[in-house]
Amino acid sequence: MDLNIDFKEKFESRHISPDGLETSEMLATTGVSSLEELIDQTIPTQIRLKRPLNLPAPKSEFEYLTNLKQLASKNKVFKSFIGQGYYDTITPSVILRNIFENPGWYTQYTPYQAEISQGRLQALLNFQTMVLDLTGMEIANASLLDEATAAAEAMFMQFSLRKNKDANTFFVSEQLFPQTIDVLRTRSAPFGIELIIGNHETIELTDSMFGAIVQYPAGNGVVYNYSDFAARAHEKGIKLTVVADILSLCLLSPPGEWGADIVVGSTQRFGVPMGFGGPHAAFFATKEEYKRSMPGRIIGVTIDTAGNYALRMALQTREQHIRRDKATSNICTAQALLAIMAGMYAAYHGPEGLKAIAKRTHGLAILLSDALQSLGYLQLNDSYFDTVRFDLGALAGPIHAEALNNEMNLFYQGSIASVTVDETTSIEDIKTIVRFFAKVKGKSIHEVDIDSLKNTLHTTIPAALERQSAFLSHPVFNLHHSEHEMLRYIKSLEAKDLSLCHSMIPLGSCTMKLNATTEMIPVTWPEFSKIHPFAPTDQVGGYMQLIDELNNWLSEITGFAAMSFQPNAGAQGEYTGLMVIRAYHAGRGEPHRNVALIPSSAHGTNPASAAMAGMKIVVVKCDVNGNIDVNDLKLRAEEHKDTLSCLMVTYPSTHGVFEESIMEICEIIHQNGGQVYMDGANMNAQVGLTSPATIGADVCHLNLHKTFCIPHGGGGPGVGPIGVAKHLVPYLPAHAVVDIHKEKSISAVSAAPWGSASILLISHAYIAMMGAEGLTNATRYAILNANYIKSRLEKHYPVLYSGSQGRCAHEMILDCRAFKNFGIEVTDIAKRLMDYGFHAPTVSFPVAGTLMVEPTESEPKHELDRFCDALISIREEINEVENGSADRLNNPLKQAPHTAAVVTIDDWDRPYSRQQAAFPLPYVSEHKFWPAVGRVNDTHGDRTLICSCPPIEEYAEA
Repeated sequence: MDLNIDFKEKFESRHISPDGLETSEMLATTGVSSLEELIDQTIPTQIRLKRPLNLPAPKSEFEYLTNLKQLASKNKVFKSFIGQGYYDTITPSVILRNIFENPGWYTQYTPYQAEISQGRLQALLNFQTMVLDLTGMEIANASLLDEATAAAEAMFMQFSLRKNKDANTFFVSEQLFPQTIDVLRTRSAPFGIELIIGNHETIELTDSMFGAIVQYPAGNGVVYNYSDFAARAHEKGIKLTVVADILSLCLLSPPGEWGADIVVGSTQRFGVPMGFGGPHAAFFATKEEYKRSMPGRIIGVTIDTAGNYALRMALQTREQHIRRDKATSNICTAQALLAIMAGMYAAYHGPEGLKAIAKRTHGLAILLSDALQSLGYLQLNDSYFDTVRFDLGALAGPIHAEALNNEMNLFYQGSIASVTVDETTSIEDIKTIVRFFAKVKGKSIHEVDIDSLKNTLHTTIPAALERQSAFLSHPVFNLHHSEHEMLRYIKSLEAKDLSLCHSMIPLGSCTMKLNATTEMIPVTWPEFSKIHPFAPTDQVGGYMQLIDELNNWLSEITGFAAMSFQPNAGAQGEYTGLMVIRAYHAGRGEPHRNVALIPSSAHGTNPASAAMAGMKIVVVKCDVNGNIDVNDLKLRAEEHKDTLSCLMVTYPSTHGVFEESIMEICEIIHQNGGQVYMDGANMNAQVGLTSPATIGADVCHLNLHKTFCIPHGGGGPGVGPIGVAKHLVPYLPAHAVVDIHKEKSISAVSAAPWGSASILLISHAYIAMMGAEGLTNATRYAILNANYIKSRLEKHYPVLYSGSQGRCAHEMILDCRAFKNFGIEVTDIAKRLMDYGFHAPTVSFPVAGTLMVEPTESEPKHELDRFCDALISIREEINEVENGSADRLNNPLKQAPHTAAVVTIDDWDRPYSRQQAAFPLPYVSEHKFWPAVGRVNDTHGDRTLICSCPPIEEYAEA
């Protein structure tokens, strides 16, 4: 036995599923002799990279985690009393293990197919109910990206609802958190909205104002009574947004009871780790009358074909109100996984548990205030919830030093120090703070009778603002307080949802890749999860090294000079890229360049992002093959050469093709003074073989939750960093609190300086373990798997677009429009696939009546074959309708999906068998996934929108 062998298992072989034999078989079916021959037929020669990627050698999984532990040790986990919108919290272990660390929850897709998403939809409905109850509002959505961007969405909603179209000023309380004000600055600029930042108590409200926004409790910790301000605003026709702390609402009068029109905030402190800034679920609640103007997704109650209780995304929100060039909002993702955690946290603790946490937090703040005042310190806040402030004068420096000596971070503004307590704060923490505050004054903690003070605490919340109304009265928040009950509840919901644990999710454009366990494990390590985003830079060396390495690697992969990780969604990355281009033109003395050329095939987020960036959209035609019409592009570029800002182009195209004229397209734009923004949605077909810089782009966003393996989490989290060429680097986003400014930076686009920083770990792990060759092979196999499916299915379904040599890129579009001639819609195929155990491909995008299929490199041949067999079997079922052997209305497609209750009913009266309904192919019986409900009724759901948990009787009946 030779013990000297250097064994190192390649992660690449775990990530890419097809082995040598499967590869040979798939190549033969596809009609090529090698992978390289297929790539040569797919990607134009002129844009191929001339050298391999220059990345570190790949690490094994064991090596990576060992090295990462060393890197993690460079982060100092100090006790955080910084506050400012981010708080340490306790994630209940039953939620941590069974949701946050559970692929049954984090590999789910956005719940577009409601029948196989009922568990997630219920969990999100619980979240909405929690938000409604705590805010006192009438309708809530299923989460937004973060508190600051939610505030920006509120501003735009108020702007769109204004009756006086000349009103263009927006009052912003100076006591909003600075990061929120920063994002408001960014979002208001393209629309000419003037921000009036001031004191809500002294501001003169005018007819030119369409809206106002305040923080509750305020950024300085004070609990203001805003009821008079709300009344004054409403007298002037001004709508009021309140940014509220979710935990404080357990004790404070909810904003909906004293005049708020919109309430937004973060649910981070409901069991979601700080994670150096994210991901965290924001909330957005408003009045019923504004429901059709509200951004984001709304989960609503409807019925299925049997009349049973069912849930769906309501008001056709899906990618809510991406209204192309009419958009002022672009919510392409939510934070579903984190919203689910926050909702479960509320269910686990219940109303009494949440009140107890809030009271204890408030009590500890009072105890600290009383103790330090007894030492002679001046406490500045008369009324507060969790934050006390002290004017330290000349003692500010010594206090700061002593806090660091005790591994504690306070928040400092000049001579004023703020201390914000949270759920994790203990009596011992309070004693430690009192001890070093006493030491600085030459006193002893023994001079403070903390035990006596504990017995004389009294609330500092004004009587008029003490909460009187009940909340979370629904049984879902009152039944699951033991771990046994909570575990069973979580598992009961998980069982209703199809995820990557069950089968491939073949969604074109959405890239449901393997989220490897080793990539996921470090996210919950305390060295990463318990770090405040505003922690001092000398405490976050591990994060800084990780972000710097990821910046270098992604810059190498894209060919660009630098990245910004601040955007925490793909659509937000689009918006950020356009704002950088806008700033670049303005910096060159050409602010009038505001025309964005966008192909007619573009995803709806592209024109929406351009509209949000204040650009004028000019549509460019596509030819019959789905490619950009170069002649029309040239005409449009020359026509607008004096005002051309940019072209937005997806590459490979939205149609799944590498357009051969791409370099010419980019050159036309540059010749006419514009910049090229490349949508990186399809970057997984480029990595290692070509790059955005190679084709001539100036900026692109990357969907790290697609190409670089961050999981979808049922509709979020996402990360959408942008890469830019050298001339755009000075304009990358800054931050109001943490100094990451470039020379000419735009203001922030999201609340945290590095966006959803904790999940950057996942992409870092993926790249580090794959290495240059592994990443390039992943691209090759994504293209092989797609072309294998195309070869198997094109005899049964027309494939709409392909390259000059008949190849697709990493995805393809199956044309189902002809089936309408005999009554079969593409939706029927999507629902029937559920009976075969599959989530549908992307439906009716980018072409109505089609399916866009993408397999990813991690699917083995037998899984690709199962999927192809299912679609071929469905095509045979369609043939039966076409030739009249099956009824046009009562057939397996029209009646799909088939639930267990339907299939086991005593009086089966359908003209096809139960076997065909539920087990249409032999493999299905081996691992059957049963849809939880029959086909949902969209029309009923929109007519009878319910935005909170239904009565418990409806659960029982269902």
